[in-house]
Amino acid sequence: MFELDVENSKPIYEQLMDKFKELMINDVLQEHNQLPSIRILARELTINPNTIQKAYKQLESDGYIYTLPGKGNFVAPPTSLKNSLEEKIRNELEKVFAEALYIGIDKHEIYRLLEKGGDS
Repeated sequence: MFELDVENSKPIYEQLMDKFKELMINDVLQEHNQLPSIRILARELTINPNTIQKAYKQLESDGYIYTLPGKGNFVAPPTSLKNSLEEKIRNELEKVFAEALYIGIDKHEIYRLLEKGGDS
């Protein structure tokens, strides 16, 4: 299910988060699907359970998953994710666009890139 690269400079918990996000975006994990338990996933990946706990906590904080005490962790509905991430993404885009304009990328080039991204 997961391939983590221990030689990668990115921390293991971030790699794990990225893998879960990728599975959610590609509809492999759908809303309300239960995630593997921390203990089982730690054994399967041979990593410290605290690393998985950290990834799960951050995914929950970011709105990707929710926890039901005593039941486990589940994929959050896209609507709750949308609400929690929309402002964050808008702020990041504003920063990127401001930087692009500052270094001289023409606004028409930015529009072209946006239109191209919408087609993929």
